[in-house]
Amino acid sequence: MKTSIFILLFVTNFFTANLFSQTSFSVEIKGKGNPILLFPGFGCTGQVWDETVAQVSKTHKCYIFTFAGFGNVKPIEKPWFATIKTDLEKYIIENKLKKSTLIGHSIGGTLSLWLASSHPEWFKNIIIVDALPATAVLMFPNYKGDKIAYDNPQSKNMLEMSDEAFQSMNNQTVQYMSNNKDKQKLIASMMNQTDRKTYVYGYVDMLNLDLRSDIAKIKTPVTILAATNPSLEIVTKTYKDQYKTLPTVNILYAENSAHFVMFDQPEWFLKQIAQILN
Repeated sequence: MKTSIFILLFVTNFFTANLFSQTSFSVEIKGKGNPILLFPGFGCTGQVWDETVAQVSKTHKCYIFTFAGFGNVKPIEKPWFATIKTDLEKYIIENKLKKSTLIGHSIGGTLSLWLASSHPEWFKNIIIVDALPATAVLMFPNYKGDKIAYDNPQSKNMLEMSDEAFQSMNNQTVQYMSNNKDKQKLIASMMNQTDRKTYVYGYVDMLNLDLRSDIAKIKTPVTILAATNPSLEIVTKTYKDQYKTLPTVNILYAENSAHFVMFDQPEWFLKQIAQILN
């Protein structure tokens, strides 16, 4: 009898541990009130929302996500992005969060659009921070929706890159992603901690997603807080082109801001968030 109980406990613990290892995100919850789901950008943890949460958690219940392969969250097998979306849908249903507000930066914003396109009735409000429905268009001017293979030459080079070279690349890249010198160090530290396969294959997942037609299904009001680098003229054209099928959208442009709007224009950013939520 004791042997049978031991075996049962072992099997239960094994499958519980195995299930946990496949979790595609971690969640930190702060505050009370109407729910807000906060999704960080690629390579970042929920720490990018610290200042935002400090304000909005006074009146709302904040669910701060960090995705698999970022920070201390264990990586998962590909497809990375589709798995996160599926797991989020289950999490939202199980925790009764269908009337929540979504706030997403970069790929977190694209994820918000993806969820709202798939479930037009689920959400109360959507706030997109410098994100697009089709990121590949920025990299491939003649982009026609062609899929990028995981094992492309660029991905292979990235996987074989030394840790020193990888960190050097990230340290240079962040200089163009934020004008805030102190926050550049934070962003670089998060990116340098990223699981390499997640960094490479997750980025391919992002480039292979084109929601420009799908966003026409969204019924939730969408506000976009957009950076203005490299210029307002270029950014305005990009956003109008990519969001032209979205039924209800309000695009607000942050002056003198790079990709991390919440870091480059914090007072303006928090003011917009407060006005939208209230």
